[in-house]
Amino acid sequence: MKFIHIAPLLAACLIRPPADGLAADWPQYLGPNRDAVYPGKALTQAWPEDGPKVIWRKTKIGEALCGLVVSGKKTILFHEKSGQDVIECLNANTGETIWTNRYPTSYVDSFGSGAGPRATPAIVDGRVYTMSAQGIVVCTDMANGKTVWKVNTQKTYRAQDGFFGMACSPLIEGNAVLLNIGGTGGAGIVALDKTNGKLLWKSLDDEASYSSPVISTLQGKRRAVFFTRTGLAVVNPADGAVDYQHRWRARIHASVNAAAPLVVANRVYLTSSYNTGALVLDATPSGYRELWSNDTSLSSQYASVMHRDGFLYGTHGRADVPPEPALRCIELATGRVRWSENRFGDCQMILCGDRLVALMESGELVLGQVSPEGWREISRAQVVGSNARNQPALANGRLYVRNKNQLVCLEMP
Repeated sequence: MKFIHIAPLLAACLIRPPADGLAADWPQYLGPNRDAVYPGKALTQAWPEDGPKVIWRKTKIGEALCGLVVSGKKTILFHEKSGQDVIECLNANTGETIWTNRYPTSYVDSFGSGAGPRATPAIVDGRVYTMSAQGIVVCTDMANGKTVWKVNTQKTYRAQDGFFGMACSPLIEGNAVLLNIGGTGGAGIVALDKTNGKLLWKSLDDEASYSSPVISTLQGKRRAVFFTRTGLAVVNPADGAVDYQHRWRARIHASVNAAAPLVVANRVYLTSSYNTGALVLDATPSGYRELWSNDTSLSSQYASVMHRDGFLYGTHGRADVPPEPALRCIELATGRVRWSENRFGDCQMILCGDRLVALMESGELVLGQVSPEGWREISRAQVVGSNARNQPALANGRLYVRNKNQLVCLEMP
């Protein structure tokens, strides 16, 4: 079995877009609304030939497969250095370290995908929530870097490493930290009290996936939507009661569910690979019904899919099996492929208006315009070097990207 990219699979209260539309933080996995869409000012300008302006660059950082998060003047870099998981708070304007919070780690990835944490932190109400590859969940005070509480989910709930370590990016809803940890005894999904780490509820026996949950309103009810190793689980975040489940996983054991689910109005979109494909369900007053499913429209191995005006944009194909993934636009309602930019490549993406920013695994950054009519490349530049598998963060007009050993902050005109 060969898997080479996990980080980005991985993974908060919904945060309203800024009233003036000029700037926005990136406080959790896939941004303010966990949908890889930046609600701030649209990116309109082409870059110089040598790429966007570098605000600052930080080298010799530790390994990780998770993304960065930004809130105000602070950004959180979660990485592994010298046998320790390090939660490091940086000045978002300069890259200088403000504080660090460390604890020992012994995680070793047996498939060679890389060391360090996989789950992207979440910043809520002056605290940062992280989960390590070994399932250690930590709440850290953003002001001083002190540990507020810590829970080892592998010990407490008998959660397992899985193929590549634990990777669910924390979702904070109300007073709960929601996680798919794959624990035993009905602890497939858990809710921890965000103030002290104590168990609020546990639900299901589903194994953990490499997907991270989202929060949405379905038929007027606030619901957490999980894509576990088994499939879809729609859960009441207040008590863990399960509204609906739908099995959606590959027939072979050597497979993962990785892309985050996407909820648009009352429609739920799931996408996987390994001859599984995509599925769209419609939440109706009488229950859930399937709109369409296939393995030919937009089947993503791990990269999450973005929505704009009834159309989905994402990569179709596996990163570890040729040909390279295609960049595609499909109709959400029908699955019809509107266009396909074949052999586009392996990347992590953010949508901003009709502009799409893609960080290629090679470290190239690509800016293009997307619409149902097609793709138009605007700019391309090498910015961070190879092994760039982490989800970038776009905050307050600046793009934060990293690879295996360096982090760069770029001005986005």
